[in-house]
Amino acid sequence: MDFRLSEEQEMIQDAARDFAQSQIVPVAAAFDESGEFPLDNIRQMGELGLMGVEVPQAYGGAGMDGIAYVLAMIEIAKADAAHAVIMSVNNSLFCYGILKNGTETQKQKYVRDIASGKKIGAYLLTEPQSGSDAAAMNTQAKLSKDGSHFVINGKKSWITSGPVAEYGVLFAVTDPDKGARGISAFIVEADRPGYIRGKKEPKLGIRASATCEIEFDNYHCPAENMLGEPGMGFISAMSVLDAGRIGIASQALGIALAAYEASIEYVKERKAFGQPIGAFQMTQTKIADMKTRIEASRLLIYQAAIAKQSQAEGNGGRFTTEAAMAKLFASETAMFVTHQAVQIHGGMGYSREMPIERYFRDAKITEIYEGTSEIQRMVISRSVTGIR
Repeated sequence: MDFRLSEEQEMIQDAARDFAQSQIVPVAAAFDESGEFPLDNIRQMGELGLMGVEVPQAYGGAGMDGIAYVLAMIEIAKADAAHAVIMSVNNSLFCYGILKNGTETQKQKYVRDIASGKKIGAYLLTEPQSGSDAAAMNTQAKLSKDGSHFVINGKKSWITSGPVAEYGVLFAVTDPDKGARGISAFIVEADRPGYIRGKKEPKLGIRASATCEIEFDNYHCPAENMLGEPGMGFISAMSVLDAGRIGIASQALGIALAAYEASIEYVKERKAFGQPIGAFQMTQTKIADMKTRIEASRLLIYQAAIAKQSQAEGNGGRFTTEAAMAKLFASETAMFVTHQAVQIHGGMGYSREMPIERYFRDAKITEIYEGTSEIQRMVISRSVTGIR
């Protein structure tokens, strides 16, 4: 496999790195402290093409490939994981899902503003009683007698960008008798009556990424806003999550790289017993393990991104297994590396004066959202054994 980057890929990597280091790094700690949504930065990221990396230029995006998206995500996540997850949801879940399943009218109306960063998107799948068991949702969408709209009632939870998103992709039950085959997808607009935002969640990490519950109380969704075919919503959701897992794997790798690079500098400068702590064998073991897991994660992510690109070009099927392996390994690598980084930094790793403790807090969520590590292992095992 040839992983040499093209000129375009290097260009967006450099652009993302320059923006991340100059505009995000200086304010990341303050946003983490306040929990404020970094709207101005997100708008600027949109102008750079980072909010719609793979979106065709015809719909307001950068028109680049899956590797370019991964490279950009890693650079943003190295600076701040909260910025990265906002970017991931816009790219991987909202835009990707509509481009994959939407009509031309839906693409023109909803993708353009999201890909350009003018508006924020959300993905409304999880409910209070259904996390990993996403098909067990209670939110219902009932077609009106005249067929002009659906009346939606229910509650969604843990919605990334929920407090600020103008548009969302929603999954709701349209035929309760058909189980997962009775779930359909819709594009919803937040400024319509019956769309109620709940309180902002007080999170351990990615604190600048606003998260809340969304309640639908007799919300009227135009019938033309159904996304894809009736009853195909759950299948669509799982397919889109494959793309989302590559984004989260990239986020995890960015977090791990930030902690690793900070540790490299620290072990060179910090002295104990008359020599740099990097000279001690136990420290060397930590650094070696960190580096090896990071590079293994990178290769798994690239493999998944290439499989995704092949599908887009009509040369391959679903990339579920590749995405699950990348997400599983990269997220657990992020936790391993940030844990080791805190240990290497000692007391300073535990202090909020340095970003190490923030990397540690941010890493944990990558093992949970868009499919826990346990779910990823189940997906991988089922794909190779055929046993369900």
